[in-house]
Amino acid sequence: MLLFIFSIIVLLVFLYVLFVPITCFIDTSTNQYYIRVGGLAKADIEADEVEVFKIHLTVLFFDFSFYPLKSKGDTIKKKSKTSKKRIKKNNPVSLKKVIRVLRSFTIKQFQMDIDTGDCITNAKLYPCFAFLNFYCGSQLDVNFNGRNRVLLFVENRPIRLIRSFINI
Repeated sequence: MLLFIFSIIVLLVFLYVLFVPITCFIDTSTNQYYIRVGGLAKADIEADEVEVFKIHLTVLFFDFSFYPLKSKGDTIKKKSKTSKKRIKKNNPVSLKKVIRVLRSFTIKQFQMDIDTGDCITNAKLYPCFAFLNFYCGSQLDVNFNGRNRVLLFVENRPIRLIRSFINI
């Protein structure tokens, strides 16, 4: 009976991990950049005074930060006396597979507010953005005030990624 309950719990956790949403959020106006895996983990990219940026990780109940651009220090690598040459297999990823993986992502929200600094270029972009707004349902804006902003909210699930690799 205990084995049955344990196997059911393991199966439920496995199904939760397969169907949990993975979200990516980018907002340049508020400087929010993060990737969230359901309620399990979240990785924020934050500005820092010491380094250029730091990554703040929240995994379950644990919070910690690290600096990815910080050097590890002086590490001396010792060369081994016997060096074996490894043959690397070059498995190029096909363009068809890359397109299938990209199509598995769902864009929940996309807004772009752009000013090129040139009023002629802005005037040329305005009808293109109006056409895309009408037919694609996106929110693309051209302004003449100097504001540049991108907001992107993308979602995917691990089961969709696996299906895009397995299906032909």
